[in-house]
Amino acid sequence: MGAQTGDERGVGHVTTVQASYALGDDDGCIADARHLAVAFLEQARTAHGLAVSARVMDLTQLVVSELVTNARKYAPGPTLMHLRIADGIVDVAVWDSDPTVPTARAADPGRIGQHGLEIVKAVAWHLDVEREAVGKRITARLPLADTPRSGVTAPTTHCAATTRRRVK
Repeated sequence: MGAQTGDERGVGHVTTVQASYALGDDDGCIADARHLAVAFLEQARTAHGLAVSARVMDLTQLVVSELVTNARKYAPGPTLMHLRIADGIVDVAVWDSDPTVPTARAADPGRIGQHGLEIVKAVAWHLDVEREAVGKRITARLPLADTPRSGVTAPTTHCAATTRRRVK
């Protein structure tokens, strides 16, 4: 597992904090990803003075866990995680090598497992799935604070999942 140097810059009154991580190919990388997310949010709190609530800390770990678990379970090869905070929003992006776009399954209380995407859609403000030249990137957006700043409104639905093709 390796971390790239995070890019931190102040643009006017907006602070952007971000970091990227290459996750290992073992099942321990899921726990590692959660720990990296906590460390990232703690650094945002302590080094940059950003307000990070306990609820956001927990939800971010949940989203990271579900997205990385799905990548490990369904995609061969490496998994990359990118965390970014900008304008009061936490972005959790996970890239894997499988181009198959995941879909949430219909509710079934008898089904065991395969609820990860449903969980992420329930807690995220926005969910975006992008096919890339190789694989896909799934990005979940969460508000940094429990109460959003004025002028920042949550979508009327919990999630707007989209599939886009990048044109290069």
